[in-house]
Amino acid sequence: MAMALLGGLTGSDLAFDKILVNDIDQSRVNLFMDKYNAHSADANLLVESCDVIILAVKPAQVNEIITLTSSNWNSSKILISIAAGISTVTIEAGLPAAVPVIRVMPNLPAVIGQGVSAICPGEHVKENHLTLAKNILNAIGVCVEVSEKQMDAVTAISGSGPAYIFLVAEAMINAGIHIGLDSKISRELVVNTIKGSIAMLDEQDIHPAILRDQVSSPAGTTIAAIRQMEEDGIRKAFFNGIEKAYLRSIALGKPQK
Repeated sequence: MAMALLGGLTGSDLAFDKILVNDIDQSRVNLFMDKYNAHSADANLLVESCDVIILAVKPAQVNEIITLTSSNWNSSKILISIAAGISTVTIEAGLPAAVPVIRVMPNLPAVIGQGVSAICPGEHVKENHLTLAKNILNAIGVCVEVSEKQMDAVTAISGSGPAYIFLVAEAMINAGIHIGLDSKISRELVVNTIKGSIAMLDEQDIHPAILRDQVSSPAGTTIAAIRQMEEDGIRKAFFNGIEKAYLRSIALGKPQK
């Protein structure tokens, strides 16, 4: 996700003096430097030097990073965390000062400037901090403010959501190949069908079921397919899968034994 964010930010009109990066994987640091003109810095120097710090690490690494850099934090800095499941309260508890902490859940399409990010402010966040964070996130797509108690649900819907869409696309492409389409043609048909359908859903303020019914003629091919998919449990699979993602996000926020 750090790569997606950096790609979106550097491709936007947002102005910043310098980007510093730190990663335990030197090959990723080299990639950031080569591709996005970023500068390498150790964790303490990064926190000391930057006004806005984006914490893009795995949830289990958050406490380690906060502890390592604790002496360099102060209330003039803004910490934006995209670690799934980790609350602003948990992060604030590890910081030595009243640091503004903003929790964000972006998603992969941020890399092409079409992401959606949910944002919630911590205890010490002022309006100017939130505005700055929203400006950063609006540079990579759409930003939606939610309450912290909704963030685990957000993670399950939009954070993981692109993977669900890619899975649907993959299944449709493979089904097209199965019934005789060339793989390239099947991919082109599926990708553009999804693009057009999403555009309609976005532009028309009506329930998706109504749009689905517009395609489903009596005794036609579409209703035959929908009936089979419902019998095979497609709706249940989405409900259960998204609930699993939600519960996993909650679990990630609990202290690790």
